[in-house]
Amino acid sequence: MIKLLKTETEERMKKSVEALRKEYQSVRAGRANPSLLERVQVEYYGSLVPVNQVANISAPEARMLLIQPWERSSLGAIEKAILKSDLGLNPNNDGSVIRLILPSLTQERRAELVKGVKKRAEEHRVILRNMRRDANEEIKALQKDHSISEDEAKRATDDIQKLTDKYIKEVDRVAETKETEIMEV
Repeated sequence: MIKLLKTETEERMKKSVEALRKEYQSVRAGRANPSLLERVQVEYYGSLVPVNQVANISAPEARMLLIQPWERSSLGAIEKAILKSDLGLNPNNDGSVIRLILPSLTQERRAELVKGVKKRAEEHRVILRNMRRDANEEIKALQKDHSISEDEAKRATDDIQKLTDKYIKEVDRVAETKETEIMEV
């Protein structure tokens, strides 16, 4: 019973860290990365879909993204979606492809991005602590029902705390890596 609880909690914590990594992929650092556009939604035949589902996105140069839509008619919609996004980029539409030139980040913008990275990391730390709390409540309930002894409950609670510490360190490491990537000139 406790083993299953630990396994489920660890699995949820892993998923939380992976979600954070995925979020950080769409945060712009100095280099052009196609995953930068993952959160941009395009209106396509009446529904909102990610840009990468209606176009091929590549990074031919370190500071340029090239977007080649599969249908030319969707060029305008892609351009509008990029303009509406919070990326702050101006698309260059030449009638067949869209080029996104990524301007170099100012020190001010870098600091702003780092602040956002820290905020997301803290949100994920809170998520991990909530998972710990939920697991500990389940352990207490099991102990109250006399399904497990007090010693087993204490051991399980300690194990859950160790898992939490491990994944919080992982979140810190991922955030630190992203911060150094952003601050790199």
